[in-house]
Amino acid sequence: MTVQVKRIYEESAKSDGKRVLVDGIWPRGVSKEEANLDEWLKEIAPSDDLRKWFDHDPDKFDSFKKKYKEELQSEEEQKKAYSELQKMIQKEDVTLLTATKEEEYNHAQVLKSLL
Repeated sequence: MTVQVKRIYEESAKSDGKRVLVDGIWPRGVSKEEANLDEWLKEIAPSDDLRKWFDHDPDKFDSFKKKYKEELQSEEEQKKAYSELQKMIQKEDVTLLTATKEEEYNHAQVLKSLL
């Protein structure tokens, strides 16, 4: 199955498959109806400390990827959410949704590469 990343502010499409928000915080200015979500896996988002340290700095992206992968393997809530996401993609196409403006250097792209 395919995995793609989209900003939650983009219009949904039939090709999205299952739409999963992977941010820990609900996106500003988007109602639950407008989001057209199937799942919200807020537990899969990077820890607040890691997210704040990274701050979408391209120079820190390689270190961020490594630290985020470590979190996904060691933090119980994240580990469980990641396992749930893995099961989803075995059954259908999945679109990972995020509110970040930075489309290349973000945790959703890390998730996509891992899946």
